[in-house]
Amino acid sequence: MPTNPKEYYPPMHTAEHILNQTMIRMFNTERSFSNHIERKKSKCDYRFNRNLNDDEIINLQNEINIIIDSNLDVTERIINAEDAEGLINFERLPEDFGEQIRLIQIGRYDTCPCSGVRVHNTSEIGNIRIISTSYDDEVLRVRFKLQAKI
Repeated sequence: MPTNPKEYYPPMHTAEHILNQTMIRMFNTERSFSNHIERKKSKCDYRFNRNLNDDEIINLQNEINIIIDSNLDVTERIINAEDAEGLINFERLPEDFGEQIRLIQIGRYDTCPCSGVRVHNTSEIGNIRIISTSYDDEVLRVRFKLQAKI
């Protein structure tokens, strides 16, 4: 793993983790295969078979905000790669990730390998707002931003 974490905006990057796990739970997808994480707005791309309808978008946004509002601790742990076999997907890790893997855990909701910065508790995120979705060529794109809690 790289020694310097990716320089994402920590609240947005942590929200992306929660979005990914919520997509897995609600729609049985894989984690996003591509994303662009920025302070103002971000996007995640998923292999999917259609666009989401309005009710699904609202439900997705609500579920994510429920997790954020749960004030879950966001922790890091380093494990040996051989201990991670069967626990995580190695496909998106760089070939030279080494013998140790950094896992980010959001309460008991999500655990995944990550080299980016993150908040220490979901209470630091704010609320997520899904600003749009689109579907093209078997790719669902979800665009989102963060706003202060209402």
